[in-house]
Amino acid sequence: MNIKDSIEYETTNIIREVYDIFKGNLNSDLCKDYILAILFLKYVNDSNKSLNSLKDNKEYINNQFFIPKESRFDYLYQERENVNIGEIINIAFASLEETNKDKLKGRDGNSIFCNIDFNSTNLGNIKEKNTRLRILLENFNDIELDISSTTVKNTSTIGDIYMQLIEYFAITIGKQASVFITPRKVCSLLALLTQSEHGTKIFDPTCGSGSLLIEAGKMIEDKKVSLYGQELNGNMWAMAKMNMLLHGYDDAVIRWGDTLRDPKLLEDDKLMKFDIVLAAPPFSSNNWGEEEAQFDRFNRFWRGVPPRSKGNWAFISHMIEVAYEDKGKIGVIIPHGVLFRGGKEKRIRKQLIDENYLEAVIGLPSNLYYGTGIPTAIMVFNKGKKNRNTLFIDASQEYQSNKNQNILRDEDFNHILSVFNKFKEDRVESKIVEDKYAYIATLDEIRVNDYNLNIPLYVHSSEEGVKKDTQIILEEIAELEHQLLYKRESISACLKELGFQI
Repeated sequence: MNIKDSIEYETTNIIREVYDIFKGNLNSDLCKDYILAILFLKYVNDSNKSLNSLKDNKEYINNQFFIPKESRFDYLYQERENVNIGEIINIAFASLEETNKDKLKGRDGNSIFCNIDFNSTNLGNIKEKNTRLRILLENFNDIELDISSTTVKNTSTIGDIYMQLIEYFAITIGKQASVFITPRKVCSLLALLTQSEHGTKIFDPTCGSGSLLIEAGKMIEDKKVSLYGQELNGNMWAMAKMNMLLHGYDDAVIRWGDTLRDPKLLEDDKLMKFDIVLAAPPFSSNNWGEEEAQFDRFNRFWRGVPPRSKGNWAFISHMIEVAYEDKGKIGVIIPHGVLFRGGKEKRIRKQLIDENYLEAVIGLPSNLYYGTGIPTAIMVFNKGKKNRNTLFIDASQEYQSNKNQNILRDEDFNHILSVFNKFKEDRVESKIVEDKYAYIATLDEIRVNDYNLNIPLYVHSSEEGVKKDTQIILEEIAELEHQLLYKRESISACLKELGFQI
């Protein structure tokens, strides 16, 4: 383990312990927002240590932020016993944000700290809340996050710590949360599968915490890249904004809003175009906006409008439309049902296949995601595709099984990339690239299979002729469970509105 990894490991473990102490019997999903916000504030303060000696200075600055006196961490630490400490911390964040509007405010005036209230009764009664906040400040006071020190050397390190914590919280929260986090290894894979030599304008229409965008940005030397994202969930949007700043992507444009109903990234009142479009959209999202889509002013759904309860192809349609013509690349993580379901989805799938944009379909192992065991696949589209072939890879059996989830090992990761790159570079001698692993299908073969992209139709497993394997059945079960969870949450919300205790 090198010095950088050792620093990350040690600091991350300390913050995990702080989280466990702070959480107590509180909601895990709620607690993560407090921890990540304080981490951000502490980092901004610690990276200004060299100017801390100017004690009479009302504001001090690094290359990113002005920090008002009331937003200084040492001031909050001195006030930790104050009975109004919750309100004092709220003022600290409000002042920091107001003083740094260009970085910490959304383009629509949204506040990245608007959903975090350190004076909330969610933290317990006054005594419990104040004790919790005092302990939180005392513990973070002992963590050094100065990027100019030997403890944390650069924004890459602090950014990686932030992302490791997001992943840790995702594991801890598990199925309590309705938002699924894409593992970094899968993000890196998707980014490498869609690398473009034509430009560095990258967009994620469902960017979540921003991890996928950051992994894609890392593939570009010297960060000469423009990152764009949009996210519906306010808490996740705030996390993405902080994540970008902690990784040094100060100019990243992250918008808060519904990509399908109200796309925010426009130029001259038209959809902005991108070199690379990546996403891990919500799986079979319910009520995604079918009615509005029929009258979409951008005509994104001209191939067809997907069913109300399954929005996968709606996101894919948007991604295709915002990629540059003749060169744009698209990578999307989907549940397997997207590959073979009929009806409206089949009509959209058929049209896209006939347009000859589909470059690869890659089946991944099940249980890779935090919070769901649903098996997934990657679809790669290329609007500059030169041939009429599509690569199918069945990587579902290559992984390491861990207690909480499966993970892609380096050899699994590299195996997928190696085969894909051989296909891209036309270095394969047979349609069967690797027996029981990879196959190159022609457009005519896909048509013969009635535009069904189910991977076992092309990559034959040991159970010859089994077209709907166990993973697909598991995917359908997991999808039903996801829909059931959504229904339960909706019913619970209705009952609470009626005054019932849930």
